[in-house]
Amino acid sequence: MSSGAGANSGPHEVSYRIEDLAHLSGATVRTIRAYQDRGLLPRPERRGRANVYADVHLARLRQIADLLDRGYGLASIKELLDAWDAGRGLGGVLGLVAEVDGPWTDEQAARISRAELEQRFGGSPDDAAVAEAVELGVLEAVPGDPDSFLVPSPQELAVAVELYASGVPLSAISSHLRELRVQVEHIASRFLEFTTEHVFARYLDGPHRPTDADAAEAASLVRRLRPLAQQTVDAELARAMRLFATRSLRQHLGAAESSRTASSSRSVAVPESTMRAVEGLVGVERAGEFVALAAERELRARALDALMPRGGPPADVDEEG
Repeated sequence: MSSGAGANSGPHEVSYRIEDLAHLSGATVRTIRAYQDRGLLPRPERRGRANVYADVHLARLRQIADLLDRGYGLASIKELLDAWDAGRGLGGVLGLVAEVDGPWTDEQAARISRAELEQRFGGSPDDAAVAEAVELGVLEAVPGDPDSFLVPSPQELAVAVELYASGVPLSAISSHLRELRVQVEHIASRFLEFTTEHVFARYLDGPHRPTDADAAEAASLVRRLRPLAQQTVDAELARAMRLFATRSLRQHLGAAESSRTASSSRSVAVPESTMRAVEGLVGVERAGEFVALAAERELRARALDALMPRGGPPADVDEEG
């Protein structure tokens, strides 16, 4: 019997050499042996002088690769695989992992050329700004194509374009995004803590890993609760923007009115005894208005006097002799 790829050891069983297993799984021979040493991969069957692998080994390697792509470490992967081998189920856990790892927005990534990017931001190249955008994840480099970028969030890029067109410098936009990201990550962390404590603790904090049924129910909850974070933030942001925008507008209008009034009026010192007399006559609240009106009346009287002939008023009746 041959030990080459595709050689049958039974009616439905396929056997592989380690080199063939590496080729089919995408792992290296050295990696496969390391997985065996750590207990992640079952030992091969020994047939004469050759080690023979089967489809179960290929499936296991693909499971490990999938979990690694999801961010799991080898120690955590071993625990999951041990749970699977002990009959506690891995399918439900992987379904929950897939739900959490799935997209948290309906927005689709887009691709943009370097020329189009420069056109949107004034037509002049700015290598430093592009590098900072890549660092922030607003843009992602495309391997093998230095003239193109992947845009994970076209909406975020569109906001930056509008701010720049409104006169905001690129450096200020980047600084604002860094600050905003810290605050948003804090909100996300708090929401996760809140839902974990009140919703998911019963699935995650037990002495044993969740069963397939538990994991499937938790995945369904993730699907239902996923939009709540964004909906809550949207509603609260709208409320806060309305509150602070109205307050800011009133403050600016109030400051402008105060400046206008100050520029058109003068402070005049009035003897204290005079003010007390006026307050006693018209009341404290109307004392200022009384002084202003009295001064205005005096000015009008003097204007009338200036219009009169210097010799005094003409006589209407002849004097008697």
